[in-house]
Amino acid sequence: MQVLAASIREIFQAGELFTDRLQEIRMRIGQPLILLEDGEEKIPVDGNGREHVVTKEEIRETLEYISHYSLYAYEYEMKQGFLTIEGGHRVGISGKAIIENDHIKNMQFISSINLRISHEVLGCADQVLPYITANRQLCHTLIISPPGCGKTTLIRDLIRQISDGNQYIKGCTVGVVDERSELGGCYMGVAQNHLGMRTDILDCCPKAEGMIMLIRSMSPQVIAVDEIGTPEEVHAIEYAMHCGCKMLASVHGESMEEIRKRPVLDQMVRQRRFERYVILGNQPTTGSIQSIFDERGVDFYSRC
Repeated sequence: MQVLAASIREIFQAGELFTDRLQEIRMRIGQPLILLEDGEEKIPVDGNGREHVVTKEEIRETLEYISHYSLYAYEYEMKQGFLTIEGGHRVGISGKAIIENDHIKNMQFISSINLRISHEVLGCADQVLPYITANRQLCHTLIISPPGCGKTTLIRDLIRQISDGNQYIKGCTVGVVDERSELGGCYMGVAQNHLGMRTDILDCCPKAEGMIMLIRSMSPQVIAVDEIGTPEEVHAIEYAMHCGCKMLASVHGESMEEIRKRPVLDQMVRQRRFERYVILGNQPTTGSIQSIFDERGVDFYSRC
């Protein structure tokens, strides 16, 4: 990856560390370089068997490559704590927060970088789509998953298939509110991930506001959002449903019981707003489907 400091690129090239299994590259000043592969930490060593300790200069050089030598141009992204680079990869940063009027204005003295490698898994939604469609239309669907279990990867491929259409669903106009640039991985406004031919993306836009904007401006048949949870977002989802849009959303959690402990989500479950609930987990492998419930709470996947 050309955005890494030259000295760190050399470590990767010498150890042939750029693999399809690579998920994260973590750099912290004064600490060893750490990689995440298939959910497991890996600390690379040099030719003498020594761990590489990240320097302040390597952090500075990496940030210069990431920002094309103009961090000021990325001020909006930096105050959110991350930047999206070409390829849809996300760079998380931490350091000193600059506060103005009780809000984060910018970040400086960056001491940590977490480069999350974007992986598209085209076709990963094949197993799910037959269960969340009826009469070639999408059912209101909520994906429930613990962190790191493939929730975003799944919803991304679902968007692509819903947008393009196939034997299970007629191609639909899909509006995506991508608040953290994780679904489309937009770089300079252009999606780096494949989200389908009929998909419109609002990048870096708050979910609640974005859903309303899309309904008024783009007439979507389906709206997709990642990681819902606030009352404002739930109200916007209900508004979208009342307007005739089908919803595809996700939330962090491990079970139906867990999300029902959150009042705003429990109300949606009790009112049967969603027609399908897809539960993901890490058994037997990361991203495995554990259950698929309908609005009545009937699990019609596990018994199949």
